[in-house]
Amino acid sequence: MTLWQLFLKIKPFVTPYKWLVLITLTLTLLGAIAAQVNALTLQYAVDHINALLKSGQGLAHGWQLLITISLILLSKEILNLLIQFGQKFYGEKLRILITQDLSQNIIEKFLTYRLAFFTQEDHQAGKLQTRIDRGIGSLTRLVQIFFIEIIPLFSSAVIALGLMFYANFWVGLVALCIVPIYFWLTFRQAQKLGNWRRNLRDGRERKSQGILSIITSITVIKSFNREKIEAEKQLKLQSDLTQNQMHTRQISFLFDGLKTFIEQIGVVLIIILTAYFVLAGYMSIGMIMYHVLLFNNVSAPIRSLHRIYDEINDAMVYSESFFNILEADQEIEASGQLQPQPLQGQFELKQVDFFYPNGHHALKSINMVIQPNKITALVGLSGAGKSTLISLLDKFYVPNDGKITLDGIDLQDMDTVYLRDHIGLVLQKNHIFQGTIAENIRYGKTSASMQEIIFAAQQASIHEQILKLEKGYDSDATMLSGGQQQRIAIARMFLKNPPIIFLDEPTASLDAIAAEQIKHSLDQIKQGRTVVIISHSLSQIIDADYTYVMQDGEIVEHGEHLELYQQQGVYKSIFDAMAKSLNIEKIAKTFEDQDEEEQTHS
Repeated sequence: MTLWQLFLKIKPFVTPYKWLVLITLTLTLLGAIAAQVNALTLQYAVDHINALLKSGQGLAHGWQLLITISLILLSKEILNLLIQFGQKFYGEKLRILITQDLSQNIIEKFLTYRLAFFTQEDHQAGKLQTRIDRGIGSLTRLVQIFFIEIIPLFSSAVIALGLMFYANFWVGLVALCIVPIYFWLTFRQAQKLGNWRRNLRDGRERKSQGILSIITSITVIKSFNREKIEAEKQLKLQSDLTQNQMHTRQISFLFDGLKTFIEQIGVVLIIILTAYFVLAGYMSIGMIMYHVLLFNNVSAPIRSLHRIYDEINDAMVYSESFFNILEADQEIEASGQLQPQPLQGQFELKQVDFFYPNGHHALKSINMVIQPNKITALVGLSGAGKSTLISLLDKFYVPNDGKITLDGIDLQDMDTVYLRDHIGLVLQKNHIFQGTIAENIRYGKTSASMQEIIFAAQQASIHEQILKLEKGYDSDATMLSGGQQQRIAIARMFLKNPPIIFLDEPTASLDAIAAEQIKHSLDQIKQGRTVVIISHSLSQIIDADYTYVMQDGEIVEHGEHLELYQQQGVYKSIFDAMAKSLNIEKIAKTFEDQDEEEQTHS
């Protein structure tokens, strides 16, 4: 991305604050003029003091000159203080407002992206966070550099250079010749550092992702005593990052030294040339200081140029990643317009194939009919494609081939928001948001009253446990146990009260009693709704009206429970394995012994 392209991309975010830009530019012009006062005053003072000394007049005749110079310089400093305050205040205000707009814009934008965007390897949470944070920081820093640093510095430099040319063409020419040499060195420095900066960015992203991985996996790390291994992994990442940083600094220091040398050569040439003109009678002695101070105003942006150029290049690197996220329009989730009312809930899949972004062929030629107001079970080993299938039914993903219809309407033609408003989804592990229990349950229906929230919690068998907490429904939801959080998620679904329900191992993280309570609650809400359930619970599978058996992304068997079991196929193998895992024989014997004991006593 070139600087001009970056300017065009950031322009829409600056345009709403044109009045701030105008104020900043006006203050910049005033500041640039004020910056030349010292040189003009010093030249005037030196020449008049020299004239007084030549005429034999001393301090007695110089008081008026000293008072005049003092008033001019003091007034200039007061004015400059006000100008700098205004520049920094309005420039910072501009930066803060643009930061706010960039942050909100990218959040609103990537919330519209399809789920596949977030599952790509290059879009891991740590990497996305680093790119967004550093991108916003770099872009707003760029605005700040432009309006608070570059424009004031270069405005002052241009005016100073103009005054030097006006006073003496040759002195001005010497000053002008230094600038392109310095610019060339800065450009070469940027070229040398280009790839290293990108490597530095990638290293920071990997480091950030590594830290995030440690935090999310800390329980597993400690349970296997792998702290040393994880520390070594981070040391390797940090070592690579350090080497990259050292190489970057080495190049920077080399070029910075060369640029400082060129600047000092310019100062020496200005002093020699002005001294020559003074001795030759073409200039007054005050013009030596006049030109040295003006050249200082010309060289000030040169001294800052390498730092500004470094920051601009950093901004361009991170801004490129930021705008790649912001402008990923191809990732926007597709939505149709149709909103059929009422929804019956009959899904039909015809020759559906689906590949994940990494190329994994998750679903292969799926043909299926999910009947409305019935319970359909999806059975299969882990990795068979069951959860993927539900993700397609909820339009989280789009099939690569084939067609999915709901009540005869192509799912792609249906309004996505409308569809998800009518679907309740409970996963094996549901996310709990930072906030109170009441806020988390209300997520299922934002307009719900407290009575509705309590009723939903009662249906999810969590109400009594909430009341035992010190703050009740105002307690922090993230502090609940895994099983309690699962019930909060189920309460959300009860509150939403949708006609279609997808259950992906809804009781997997619950204890036996809680699972039975939730099953009872789910049995109530299942009535008169279209339900698709993934479960390893025998009771929930048997309760299903129809079952599809999946293996390696394909449907290998389908039918009712007894019909499938009698086929002596995959379903029977899975069902028998589930039964054995529960130790059904001992459970049955326990009940038999209990019955015999009761009969003996009777």
